[in-house]
Amino acid sequence: MASTVPVITVDGPAASGKGTIAAGVAAALGWHLLDSGALYRLVALAALERGVAVDAAPALAAVAATLDAEFAGDAILLGGRDVAARLRDPDVGAAASRVAVFPGVRQALFERQREFRRAPGLVADGRDMGTVVFPDAPLKVFVTASAEERAARRHKQLIAKGISVTIDSLLRELRERDERDANRAEAPLRPAPGALLIDTTAQAAGQSIAEVLAAWRGATATRSPS
Repeated sequence: MASTVPVITVDGPAASGKGTIAAGVAAALGWHLLDSGALYRLVALAALERGVAVDAAPALAAVAATLDAEFAGDAILLGGRDVAARLRDPDVGAAASRVAVFPGVRQALFERQREFRRAPGLVADGRDMGTVVFPDAPLKVFVTASAEERAARRHKQLIAKGISVTIDSLLRELRERDERDANRAEAPLRPAPGALLIDTTAQAAGQSIAEVLAAWRGATATRSPS
């Protein structure tokens, strides 16, 4: 039955705006939302807390396989603690990018991600949602923005949280993360074939959300019997 539930995948690099777009589309349609990146950040945070090195592939796969995590509204629980705010810290994001390169970690999280596919539909936000996790999704979106714009957005977010960081260091980290994500052997970051491409460098979130919703209406009309 799960394969009959519609999915819209929204992939893209860090700070491209894909999370905002995915959340907006899910809210407009009344669908479930999967923030797949949160799962990798949860693995990274659990590893950091347990003292597991981010290059210890077998140990990281074990952490992912036994991850005690739960999504409850706006709360993200790890071992019963709400760690939603902690997951957005720079050290967790950087560790998540390193953890995500290992096939054992990705395989451990694969079925957990697919379990989010429930009626009436799912909007899945990540990096390989359209290429690997939900390859049968009727609408696939790939969101991007210039590295400079993404660094500026991340800088604004961190400054608002009281975290002191320079745009230059963020730009360097984003480019390094892009390189890792695009060149990893397992599920590299790339647009799925036929994906709707959205560049948010100079485009407001509302316009991007409307573009995805229009594409979904078009896809639905195409599939409807005449």
